[in-house]
Amino acid sequence: MDNEYFAPINTVSQELGIPAYTLRYWEKQFPTVVRPVAGAGGRRYYRAEMVARLRTIQDLLYNRGMTIAGVKKLIRNGEFSETVARAQKPISIKPADIEPRPTATPIYDAFKPERPTGVAAIDRAKLDSAVGLLKQARELLN
Repeated sequence: MDNEYFAPINTVSQELGIPAYTLRYWEKQFPTVVRPVAGAGGRRYYRAEMVARLRTIQDLLYNRGMTIAGVKKLIRNGEFSETVARAQKPISIKPADIEPRPTATPIYDAFKPERPTGVAAIDRAKLDSAVGLLKQARELLN
């Protein structure tokens, strides 16, 4: 999106993958940060820097688990503009910097209990013995 042009709310909604009503809600929740320009007939238009702010809000709420109150606190403390600036900087990670994530530690695998995988894995003689004991207990109680 070019910085000198305005984008209508539907275009921004599609670009971010967020419904237009959510963008309108964010306008009410974050009025100092999200201020679209009102065009003819009250239509909302966004500049590229506003879309970057919306993208940051989306990331904070949906990916980083922050609440609306948390984002408001960032805005009040003046930390939101720093967050937007960090989000716009490209991150360069080389494949050598990434270590593969282990799927399971060997210690856990060593102490992992073996569980039977169904009735076929249970010893049939022990099961028949237990059923017999339960029948005897029922007769004694009656």
